[in-house]
Amino acid sequence: MSMQCESAVKRTGSKDMGLFERFLTVWVFLCIIAGISLGHFIPESFQLIGKMEVARVNLPVAVLIWMMIIPMLLKIDFRALHHVKEHWRGIGVTLFINWAVKPFSMALLAWLFIRIAFAPWLPAEQIDSYIAGLIILAAAPCTAMVFVWSHLSEGEPHFTLTQVALNDVIMIFAFAPVVGLLLGLSAIAVPWDTLFLSVVLYIVIPVIISQLWRRRVIAREHGVARLARLIKTLHPISLAALLVTLILLFGFQGEQIIAHPLIILLLAVPILIQVFFNSGLAYLLNRRMRSPHCVAGPSALIGASNFFELAVATAIVLFGFESGAALATVVGVLIEVPVMLVAVKVVNSTREWYEQAPGVLPHAECCPAGVHLHKHH
Repeated sequence: MSMQCESAVKRTGSKDMGLFERFLTVWVFLCIIAGISLGHFIPESFQLIGKMEVARVNLPVAVLIWMMIIPMLLKIDFRALHHVKEHWRGIGVTLFINWAVKPFSMALLAWLFIRIAFAPWLPAEQIDSYIAGLIILAAAPCTAMVFVWSHLSEGEPHFTLTQVALNDVIMIFAFAPVVGLLLGLSAIAVPWDTLFLSVVLYIVIPVIISQLWRRRVIAREHGVARLARLIKTLHPISLAALLVTLILLFGFQGEQIIAHPLIILLLAVPILIQVFFNSGLAYLLNRRMRSPHCVAGPSALIGASNFFELAVATAIVLFGFESGAALATVVGVLIEVPVMLVAVKVVNSTREWYEQAPGVLPHAECCPAGVHLHKHH
């Protein structure tokens, strides 16, 4: 790995969980209250924002999503892709979970819980939309928060960076077909032109912009340090954009939530099950494949977490602000931090058991010299 890339990995991994990330669930609850209140008292403003569309793309939301996604993608060095072979077992397991298991397991769970078990407590006209939102959420592997989860589980930083870069490349080509296939299997109409438009808007264009920007910054003197400062500067902007988007969503969803207060809790059930199922399956498969624990940990966590910013944007483009799909993706944001912290704790507490498997390297021999991450306390 290049010195620039390695240095960027160290900088990313060495950051503790920030105030916003640590209390993300609290901020989302505050956004629920603010959004519902504003939507009730000034509904005309929200209706005006909802009408600002071109080709079914809401322009204010498009700007907000770019402000969220581009700073995250600046962290990704796609030159890390040629290191795939160094951790091919962990890479293979994670790809299998992300693209062959998680979207399909979520589609099954959504059908079982939303269409059958919880249907009497949900608005009938939104059932298909809730299922669609859950599928969209599961089809987008996490990009940004993965670095936090990897650090907290003492993950191998080169593996994490390579895996995220590879997932982002695959997303460009696989996200739309996987979502379209599962929506079709769920008997939900697929607006293919809009789906592909969302991929171009929220994956392809942000990737191109972020990588051109990244290369330009790194090419200058002290480029790696400049990049770190740029990411740090953009971080609050990205978080503010996320909060504003959530307030807009809840402003439109307020009547539904008030009429059916159990909606958020019911939507959280399949999300929680799929997180623990997929992370556990990835963890066990890595042990079976004899991957070191510092690869198995982030592999399991990448396999479980979601790129909720992309999911929210896609749900809004496909189904609109007031749709159950948009609300379902936001529930993923709501429970992201607490559920992933539980997964991290399980990974850390079972390391001794994991390394008892024949052929698994002990933790001290896992990470390359000079890049081993110390446990967060």
